[in-house]
Amino acid sequence: MHSTGVEQGKVSADTLLAGVGELLERPLTPLTDGELVELLREVERAARMTVAVQHQLLIEVDSRSIPAHSGTKTIKRFLMETLRLSHAEAGARVHAATRVGIFRDLAGDEREPELPCTAAALRRGDISIEHARRITTVMTRIPGAVQDLDRVAAEQILTEFAITGSPDDIPKIGENILAHLDPDGTVTDDSDRARMRGIRIGRQRPDGMSPISGEITPTLRALLDPMLAKYARPGVGNPNDAASPGTEVDRVDPSLIAAAAERDSRTATQRTHDAFTLLLSGAVEGTGSGLGSHRGLPVTTVLTMRVEDVERLSGVATTATGGTIPISEALRLAEKSRPYLAVFDHAGLPLHLGRTRRLASPAQRLSLIAALNGCSRPGCDAPASLCAVHHVRDYRTGGPTDIENLVLACDHCHSLINDTDTGWKTVVLAKDSQFPGRTAWIAPAHIDPTRTPRINHRHHTAELLAEVVTNLHRQREHDRQQDRAAHRRWLRKQQPNGPAARTRAATTHPARS
Repeated sequence: MHSTGVEQGKVSADTLLAGVGELLERPLTPLTDGELVELLREVERAARMTVAVQHQLLIEVDSRSIPAHSGTKTIKRFLMETLRLSHAEAGARVHAATRVGIFRDLAGDEREPELPCTAAALRRGDISIEHARRITTVMTRIPGAVQDLDRVAAEQILTEFAITGSPDDIPKIGENILAHLDPDGTVTDDSDRARMRGIRIGRQRPDGMSPISGEITPTLRALLDPMLAKYARPGVGNPNDAASPGTEVDRVDPSLIAAAAERDSRTATQRTHDAFTLLLSGAVEGTGSGLGSHRGLPVTTVLTMRVEDVERLSGVATTATGGTIPISEALRLAEKSRPYLAVFDHAGLPLHLGRTRRLASPAQRLSLIAALNGCSRPGCDAPASLCAVHHVRDYRTGGPTDIENLVLACDHCHSLINDTDTGWKTVVLAKDSQFPGRTAWIAPAHIDPTRTPRINHRHHTAELLAEVVTNLHRQREHDRQQDRAAHRRWLRKQQPNGPAARTRAATTHPARS
């Protein structure tokens, strides 16, 4: 009798897990140095081949529209939620699968991968996923006008080098190939430049800094060069020099600019950074004139800070985009900001609109930004700037536009809320709950069969940390009580007239008949 596909897949997974488990339990000390190195190579090859299997699974999941059926919309978001991957890792896996994964057409026949040599080497375990990513980066930069045979040859050269070389050296080989294919840059056309354009702003690090990288088109370069020539020159826009002129540089005595330039110790890259800060501050701060509005608020920086942090001049303020900024810098920005104030009591801003209007007011949105920081669906990390205001109790069924009935939800998560079997639900937690007044989400049964209301801690790590610390204190106190009880029992056993002593006496001197 033939096994079903499910049974075969389960057997394969069990075999893989059993093999890995056996390796984990296997002692390594009996191995010779040569055997240890060989085992290291074999495990690395197996891990690389497993990546190719992951790509096939990812492609199959996507072809069956499983992400759409589960409400996660994209395969990237599905991987983040199902496998608990980071945003960057999930995106990297999807991108790699599209380049080196094997797809099938409507008839079920396999289609050759976009990078066939790279895909084959990865499936054999000859190269790592990092090799494949570096090869992909080089191949993306090859102009579209290059002949197909030259493109195939370039990928083959890169793959053959990757089999024996380090991923760090692939860009160098790639530069040589690109220089040969387009020595004077005439083959690259506007479509190639449009394809390669992009600016990447990485996630903010714990130290507050954010990495930025990318490639810009000749048009953007032509716009930036004169701006930087004026505002990134020495002596202009220096945040460490109160006498340094900013956007008003045209109205300042040239001798003052020259004096400021002599005091300017910034590097060229620091001056470029400060020029962007100077110009964007003028465009965004204040009324945000010329930039219009976004989700009912002017395009401006929204900062939320705690009173105790302001009093101590320490800590950080949070932005509507989920970033942080030191309190000292936030207060400097606030000097020119719009006079909005988030107040969380009934005597403050008009937060209660009842049934008089459906859309939340700017004051309500600002208060929600300050209180929630981002989307309220569990697991979602979308910042407040990407969120809409959602009525927990639907407005169509009588839900008021009051702050107690409003919550933030990003556009994607907002679309998941409906009354179908696959829809999400939102409820306000009762006063006797652990988080009274907070909005909890109830997942559909195919995601959470228990239908337990859950809240999002992604934007409130402090409360989650407090909960964990509280539980640890409770556990330690329980353990101490257990230890004290055990010690008391031990002491009772040691007492001369205690139960243990009487039992020993009865055993040593049995009663005479």
